[in-house]
Order: sequence, then C-alpha cells, then structure tokens
Amino acid sequence: MHIAQFIHRYPPAVGGSELYIQRLCQYLATQGDHVTVWTSTAQSLEEMWSRPVRAGRSSSSFYEQQMFRCQANSSFFFVKRYPPLRFPARRYVLKALSLIPHPLWQCLTAPCNPICPRMWREANTDTQPLDAVHAAAFPYSFPLACAWRLARRRGVPFLVTPFLHWGDPHNPADRTRQQYTAWHLRWLLQQADAVFVQTPGEHAVVASLGVPPERIVRQGLGVDVAECTGGHRENFRRRQGITHEILIGHLSNNSAEKGTVDLLRAAQLLWRSGEQFRVVLAGPEMPNFRAFWSTFPDQHRVHRLGVLNAQQKRDFFAGIDLFALPSRSDSFGLVLLEAWANAKPVMVYRAGGPAELVRDGIDGLQAPCGNIGALAAGLRQLVSDTALRLRLGASGQSRIAQEFLWPDKLAHVRSVIAAVCERSRTSPQSRNAA
Repeated sequence: MHIAQFIHRYPPAVGGSELYIQRLCQYLATQGDHVTVWTSTAQSLEEMWSRPVRAGRSSSSFYEQQMFRCQANSSFFFVKRYPPLRFPARRYVLKALSLIPHPLWQCLTAPCNPICPRMWREANTDTQPLDAVHAAAFPYSFPLACAWRLARRRGVPFLVTPFLHWGDPHNPADRTRQQYTAWHLRWLLQQADAVFVQTPGEHAVVASLGVPPERIVRQGLGVDVAECTGGHRENFRRRQGITHEILIGHLSNNSAEKGTVDLLRAAQLLWRSGEQFRVVLAGPEMPNFRAFWSTFPDQHRVHRLGVLNAQQKRDFFAGIDLFALPSRSDSFGLVLLEAWANAKPVMVYRAGGPAELVRDGIDGLQAPCGNIGALAAGLRQLVSDTALRLRLGASGQSRIAQEFLWPDKLAHVRSVIAAVCERSRTSPQSRNAA
C-alpha cells in the first residue's frame, strides 16, 4: 500500500501521538508499505506558532524532506516537513478568522495549529501513488484538513486517529472536552472512512459526535518493554542526591492540562503535613507550568529533568517509587504502560483514557478530576505503604504481556487500513475525487 501520514509534529519532537505515529510508520514500512509523512518543521509545541529559539540555522524555518531507514529489514519511508506560517498578532488574527462559520475554514484557521501553506498547496497538487491517507491528532486540525483534501481529491480512504481527550466525564462544561469536540473537529470525524479509538469511553464520545458505529475501530496502544526498562536505579538516585526518600515521578508535557501543576499542589499539602518524599518531573515544559513554577515555594523538593533520551528514560523509571499522571487531557496514557512495565504503581485522575486504563485499587489509584485533596490522599497512601506500592505495581506489570504488545496493535491497524482500501476499490462510487 501507498500511505500518506499527516501529523502536526514528528520526532525528534516529543509527545505520545508523535511517538505512536513514528512507530506505526516504521511498522508499515517493514511490512512493505510505501509511507510518506507530511508534518510541520516544529519540534516544540510553541514552534508551531512562534519562531524557534534554537541558535543558528533551524530546520523549523525551511521545508525539508528526509528518508528514514528501518533497522529491521532496511526498508525506508519519507518525512516531508513544512514550515509553519508565523506573523505578528497571529493568534488574534486567526481567532477572528476562525469565527467564520464554515468547518473546513475553521480547520485551517484554528489558532493552535501549525499553519503550513505549502502543505495545503501540495495536498491540492500531489500526484504520487496513493492508496490511503491517515491523519492524527486532535486538536491540530490544519494537517488533518490537508489530509482530508488530499484523500478526497485522489479518491482514496481518509482515516483518522484523533486521540480524543474528553476530560472529566462528570463535568458537562469540561473545557478539554469542549476544545476536542468543537464543530470543525466533529466535521473531520464525520468525513473519515474509519476512526481509530483507544478505549470504550473514546468510542462512546466519537459515536455521540455523529460517526456511524461501523466506522469506529477500537485499537488500544502498546509498550516495548525493552525500550523503557533496565535502567540504573542507584545511579539515577545518586545523581539526584536522593538516598532513602520516596520519589514520585511524572513524565509528560509539564503543564496544567497534563496534571503537573495539580501534582505539585497536592505534594505541597503533604509536605506541610510532614510527609517526606520528593517529586521528579521529566518532559518539555509548557508556558503555563513555567508561570506556576516561578512562584512555587517548594522548588527545592522538586527535580526538573527536561526532555529525556532513551537511557535517561530507563533510569527515570528505575529510580522512582511511584508514577503520577493526574492529567485532564490524555486519551490513553502510554507512560502509564511504561511505569507498569517497571512494576511501578500509578496515580491518575478519573478523567479520559487513564480512568479506563487504570483499575482503581488493583494496579493504581484514582482521584476525582481536579480534586487536589483527594489526589493528595492517594499519593499519601502510596508514599507511606510499601506493600501497597509493590502490589499495585506488580498487578500493572502482569497486564503488559497480555494486553499491551505493539505487534498485535500495529498489525490490527494495518489490517483495517487494508480492508478499507479494498472496500474503496470495489465500491469507488462511495468516495468520489473532488
């Protein structure tokens, strides 16, 4: 198959959807498929709308095409990177333009997007062999709109993996769900020939947005145990200056949405009551976290590691005693699988994918979304009870080999793409070229 893959960023950019798409593309290439990735040149989220801060010539300012080889069988795929459009008062101009009530127009003008004019132009002119177009992830609708345009112009299937975040299920006014189910994003889902979802909850939300059930495919994600285990616990803790204290780990885009701010607020409550532990944060830092951190009084109890390389990530999981992801905006939570692979218990909010993934009291603990007191109470249990940590961590680890293996997940995705392509070929009238 010839497959075009669209996504807002691509590794070395760090993020769950980015790393999943990289793994999917590598798998498809090793199966003999011809894959071309269409993405922006941005590496950080901020570079999608503001100029890069890296010194010297930055690839974030120039179109480039790269070829990547897969180690398994020397197959390869291509990545085309398009520079985002940046201009003064960009956010305000796009906000005004996006008020025009047309779904495609709103897809192209949403302020959070990497606006890549050349990507849109080439979606209207590309003539390379093509069997299917797959796009991810919400809420970055510009690349998905380009993907839709290419698929419709060429008369091939359009498939979407939205990684939909639906936040607190008990709050009808949840801002995360409102952002991820906006009118233009609902329209994109309704245009798709297949929508890949990760959990029953995401399946229910997508169905409620008008997508026929026969087009919704339950997928789920996996973990490569060798990639995240085998770290050096003592070396990691020595580098952090920690001997016997319990260490709570958090690996994500450090932000309010991912729960970093709530985690530190809950930790404050426990420190004030006399609990002894430290927190280690890993991953890129978003502006709302940096603003919070600037006035945080207990900085000396927190270790900030930034973006980790492969060995540093293994050491991170080996060195911590429990993992916390009180996120409001995760459709699944790949890092939870990595924590379980290391037999670490997890603490999450009862929101989005983690609420369905983690079995409360069996392989982790849950707290009501946004309830700092309940989050602190759950963390207190894990910090103070070694037997509980060991039991929950072992339970999570036992699930990995049974439920979360990448070969099974990726083979399922490829089989769905192939089946949709076959239906499209036998029923060409179902999707006419634009």
